Amino acid sequence: MLSTAALRAHLLAARLAGPVATSREESLRSYRLFAARDPRVLLGLDPEWRWGEGDLLRLMADKCGVSADPSHVSGPDVIDPERTVAALEAFAQRLREAVLARSPLLFGTGHPHRLLGFYVSLAQALSAAGCVVLTPAQGVGVDMATRFGVRPHRIDYVRGVALVREPGVREPGSATGAHTHSPLPVRIALGALAEAGGPLPELVVGDHGWVCGAGQLGVDAIGLADTDDPALFVGEAEGRVSVAVPLDDAVRSDYYRPLLRWVLHRASLPPGQEWL
Repeated sequence: MLSTAALRAHLLAARLAGPVATSREESLRSYRLFAARDPRVLLGLDPEWRWGEGDLLRLMADKCGVSADPSHVSGPDVIDPERTVAALEAFAQRLREAVLARSPLLFGTGHPHRLLGFYVSLAQALSAAGCVVLTPAQGVGVDMATRFGVRPHRIDYVRGVALVREPGVREPGSATGAHTHSPLPVRIALGALAEAGGPLPELVVGDHGWVCGAGQLGVDAIGLADTDDPALFVGEAEGRVSVAVPLDDAVRSDYYRPLLRWVLHRASLPPGQEWL
């Protein structure tokens, strides 16, 4: 089991924290778009407070450790590994609370190529601990905006974790899917549960629109976010996201495995048996 010091060292070595691949230009562009209420970066969140670019830069400096200097406009962005470790601790403790309460859970990702294994292993561990992992709206269509225009997608599940894929691209259940920031899938999934009269999730675990879309609808949510995803940190600041973990969300899939082991240990859960 990784010590906290070893976890911190791994975060830096894998560039999950420290200087990351996300550029300062990308982050600042996201802050400008968020301040302008561009839905592409709101991720389903409707902020209650007025967030200007300066407000967002100060928030992200506090939550992630990026430079608060507005004149710093180029180069790699930086995440403070101490903030990542602290947020992973809070993430693990929220999972532990879910286990103790036997909470129904919903897992979903807009980063299936990188983070699916992390979430699948969490879902398997939480299921083995007695939590119900919900899989609503399997196969239901959702039209989502892409850089090629609006394209039809379908909600699918891989071992308890929701993602979306374009019909015909992959067989249902295959371990890949589309990269998306959209909150539409989680809205459809939660709507299907409400219509069926079944239990609603007491916690949504994921990223991008899965977290912000759920939080906006009043469902507790926790997730991972990069420096160019200010919506999750705004949601946390406004009380609609319980935990936003700052890290690079697009490194190699296996680089998240040590984080998984650390989180499961801190949540008093057995090591995950699944990985994709």
